Amino acid sequence: MEPRIDMMQSEFGAKVAKRLFAVHGLLQQTSLPHATQDLVMLRASQINGCGHCIDIHSKEAAAAGETTTRINLVAGWRHSTVFTEEEQAALALTEEATRLADASEGVSDETWSRAAKYYDEDQLIALVTLIAMINATNRMAVTLNQLGGSYQPGLMAAVVNQ
Repeated sequence: MEPRIDMMQSEFGAKVAKRLFAVHGLLQQTSLPHATQDLVMLRASQINGCGHCIDIHSKEAAAAGETTTRINLVAGWRHSTVFTEEEQAALALTEEATRLADASEGVSDETWSRAAKYYDEDQLIALVTLIAMINATNRMAVTLNQLGGSYQPGLMAAVVNQ
């Protein structure tokens, strides 16, 4: 499988990518914990089968000090002991918001209330935005056959800070 398009080689694609990166940079400035952001992006990417984004977010999480155990257990977070209640609430919201088509009600009131118990309004806005953005990015990367395996930690920060 070969990548279909390198967005950064297209003038329009580069503009789109830079705007996506700008939103990511804005989210990094919020009080939503960076570790939570990494877990959310990794979990959504796993659900969406995006090898490119799984590669990026697992390596960035490790580079930021996340443990191998926690990175490896994100896919099975419900059946592990290594995530805080706050992180579990964010992961539950991530799963429901990523799998909207799987539930007629979308995100349940129970899941929303659980997240609202731990995160203030600005953090919830950041969390919902992060989930939406990683889902959009996953869909773009999968559609364009962006492959995982060659990402080097720090590359994303370099692009975000351009």
